Amino acid sequence: METTDLAPTRLPNQLRETQRLLFIAKHARWTGGLHADDGNHALYHREMRETLEAIGIELLIADSYAALFDRPAADFVFPLLNRGGFFNSEMLLPLLCNQHGLPYLGASPIVRGLSDDKHLTKLEAAARGVPTAPWALFRRGAPVDVSRCPPARRWVIKPNNSSASWGVRDAHDRVQLAQAVTEIHALDHDALVEPFIDGSDIEVPVITLDGEPAMLPMMIFEQDDPTQLRTYQEKRDLVGNVGYCIKRFGDPAIAARIIDYTKRMADIFRPFDYGRFEFRVDHTTGDVRLLEVNLNCNLWSEKLFSRSAVAAGFTHAALIETIVAESMIRQIAPAAARRSAA
Repeated sequence: METTDLAPTRLPNQLRETQRLLFIAKHARWTGGLHADDGNHALYHREMRETLEAIGIELLIADSYAALFDRPAADFVFPLLNRGGFFNSEMLLPLLCNQHGLPYLGASPIVRGLSDDKHLTKLEAAARGVPTAPWALFRRGAPVDVSRCPPARRWVIKPNNSSASWGVRDAHDRVQLAQAVTEIHALDHDALVEPFIDGSDIEVPVITLDGEPAMLPMMIFEQDDPTQLRTYQEKRDLVGNVGYCIKRFGDPAIAARIIDYTKRMADIFRPFDYGRFEFRVDHTTGDVRLLEVNLNCNLWSEKLFSRSAVAAGFTHAALIETIVAESMIRQIAPAAARRSAA
């Protein structure tokens, strides 16, 4: 996996001039500022629409699943409607694309499901010798016996399929732990429990270049307080600054281990076009553990993925064009060849 001397991929003119790209996102038509509930996610979708418009490809816009209930007048789909208000909604757009035989950005539905299920991702990590915190999973509708949880002074409890820390909470005893699991089940989600690790998150953005996974510079959310539990409200700019900075991670010994772990994990999900591999480092012990994998992660220019791309010499526009171009090159030319051979 390449980690240095990375260069953007331009969309070939033949694809730019002949293909119609359908962009589907909850706030794809947004023109305002922060959204009352979704915060900066609305700004993110607006920026993505404007960035795709600037690429020069014919762009179609939609903001609901209904855009794919019938086959659309499009050749390629950029699915960014991940929070549909129901369990496993992130898989629906890719499934509908498969129904219509439409190529789309990102991993296949089954691979999306694998990565979005934190429990299954941790099983994949354990099978490949990638360290991850011990955990217990409580599927909604199954008995809840918190004595199964690994011992800890403090636990973090999270929806097993959520992103951006939505629904995350902590507990300091098993009474609180049982209550937290019950609360997450009430949100119609499975609950994953693991010990809280004091430290900081290390994020490894991965894109595709020349058809192969390529690693952008790894970044650290360096927290003023390593015991702080990061929340959805914080990540969506719905609350004030809670005390951290985002910067390149500079410890070469730990970075070498994370590169190795990321390579092992990336092979599981290929092809996925882009994704973020998340680790937690305990600064006291130097231990590194995989947290999760996010294959349809946030590409907003203000977020970590794009900041990492800038550190690698990409503009935000070049990053988005690269991701789209590599996916279209991977799928459209081979599909045309298969049709010709049929």
